[in-house]
Amino acid sequence: MNSKEQLNDFYKLSDAEDYFDFFKLEYDEKLVNVKRFHILREYGNLIKTGLENLKDQEDKLLDFLKFSLLQVYGNFKNGYAPSAAEVWNMFKDGKATGCLGCIPSPGNSCGC
Repeated sequence: MNSKEQLNDFYKLSDAEDYFDFFKLEYDEKLVNVKRFHILREYGNLIKTGLENLKDQEDKLLDFLKFSLLQVYGNFKNGYAPSAAEVWNMFKDGKATGCLGCIPSPGNSCGC
């Protein structure tokens, strides 16, 4: 499978576990289950720049996406815990906002 096909598959992912499986990365299922919301939020924030700046360099973009996931996961595995204010600021009128309420699309991490 070439890089373009891999990226198209990446854009179809939605669950935290899907991202780890996509990159063939080992992960603690319990940690991901408990922190999935936060992991996905931080991952979405981190990959925005790469998706914008590396869109024409598929191999480098895939490496960046994998490294970013490892970085976010490592932070949570090492004890990072968002504050209550960070968690509640993700919601407005009971609905998810920002990247949390979006679906990734080719060339952009989300529609926000």
